[in-house]
Amino acid sequence: MQKDIEITLLPHEVEQSEVIKTKLAEALKLDEDRIKAYDVLKRSIDARSRKVIFRLQVKVFVDEVPVPEINTINYPNVSDAKPVIIVGAGPAGLFAALQCIENGLKPIIIERGKDVKQRRRDLAAINKQGIVNTESNYCYGEGGAGTYSDGKLYTRSNKRGDINKVLQAFVDHGAEKDILIDARPHIGTNKLPHIITAIKDTILNAGGEVMFDSQMTDILIEFGKVKGVEINFEDKLFADHIILATGHSARDVYELLNSKNILIEAKPFALGVRIEHPQEIIDSAQYHCDTRSEFLPPAYYSLVEQVGARGVFSFCMCPGGIIAPCATGDNEIVVNGWSPSKRNNPFANSGTVVQVTLNDVQGYDPLRMLNFQSEIEKLAFEAGGGNLVAPAQRMIDFVHNKLSIDLPKNSYLPGTKSVMLDNILPGFVSESLKAALPVFGKKMKGYYTNEAILVGVESRTSSPVRIPRDKESFQHPQIKGLYPCAEGAGYAGGIISAAIDGINCANAILATA
Repeated sequence: MQKDIEITLLPHEVEQSEVIKTKLAEALKLDEDRIKAYDVLKRSIDARSRKVIFRLQVKVFVDEVPVPEINTINYPNVSDAKPVIIVGAGPAGLFAALQCIENGLKPIIIERGKDVKQRRRDLAAINKQGIVNTESNYCYGEGGAGTYSDGKLYTRSNKRGDINKVLQAFVDHGAEKDILIDARPHIGTNKLPHIITAIKDTILNAGGEVMFDSQMTDILIEFGKVKGVEINFEDKLFADHIILATGHSARDVYELLNSKNILIEAKPFALGVRIEHPQEIIDSAQYHCDTRSEFLPPAYYSLVEQVGARGVFSFCMCPGGIIAPCATGDNEIVVNGWSPSKRNNPFANSGTVVQVTLNDVQGYDPLRMLNFQSEIEKLAFEAGGGNLVAPAQRMIDFVHNKLSIDLPKNSYLPGTKSVMLDNILPGFVSESLKAALPVFGKKMKGYYTNEAILVGVESRTSSPVRIPRDKESFQHPQIKGLYPCAEGAGYAGGIISAAIDGINCANAILATA
């Protein structure tokens, strides 16, 4: 007999199997010896009251021993199968490749950046010297932006596809099993590279191909159908199906499509700053304590406020994290955040952004939102003075229109410079933030403080361009065989939703192949 029930535990009890078994027996009104095993299905923290608890959804096996489930997929060899070109080796591209293999198709991934090992050198140059390699950085390279942007696996995209399939694939390639049960699963930037490499090895072992330092410079089209791609302005690769999974920062791809009169559309996005607090402030506010228990993880938060017609919200919150320089071109500042698996850095950061609508940027150019985004990033670079030094301001100083005399210690390695962020951010963004931040402080004790630093600019929350596609076939309405995919096409936001979209595109190809 199997029963699914919920139990609550104190933080120090979560890893004590005997305590869990006792709680289960009490809840079911059974003798403990009748409980032969249990599986934790979901685990979450409930910090709504002063007494923080864990809530566990548990499958209990009463009077029976469970049969172990074997989840590993046996991928067929597709060396000689029909090829599918996948542009981009981020989460969407990698999971599209795995699904292609499952479907008996041969994925050929082309990636403009480098593999994980070589990519590390370029990231070191960004952090230590402020030098951006425009083809190998936090956004371009094996694993895409996901590899070095925290590994948060939380998503609301449960209607788009099988989230558990994606999580299980991560586990099969080296992730901790905890991601299968945690309400807010997280791998960690320090562990993701090894997992991404393992996924690549699975693709290669099954007969797929992965090509690095291979930028798509043209799409080959005849009579409204794709025929292949041009790589690095010289080589050509041919296939009848192309999955375009290039991420939200590959601006040259949008420009290429626009130059070829392939339909693209301007898309709303969000713009703001990355806000960093000492982690202990967030812990104290969320756990209602002076010092966080050793049995509790660093606390996170999620904040949203409507200011007039605009939403202001926290985004990509990184407990125990680091603010990272994520520019992909010269003379621009872009910030993002990530956390290691232990989330043991002394700071907590989050993007805090304001909705930017199509009406905010006049004109009909499908690239107008992208150009607007780029202009703000260039202003941030100029204000910082070069070498990826980021413009910054203390929180209360920003709200009170005051230049910060100094800046608090923070995690952004290239360095920060005290500036008036009003000189960088559009007026409607600044004013919306100034209205929302004190309100956030009322919602979360200690949030509104001059110990917090605002670092600009958080500009790439999502793509400012949408590449349209048919809802059923997933193909571009003008170009047969072209499958716009995930974040870069405007259909996903994060690792899981991007992976699911990659899977969906691969399945759409199977329906026509």
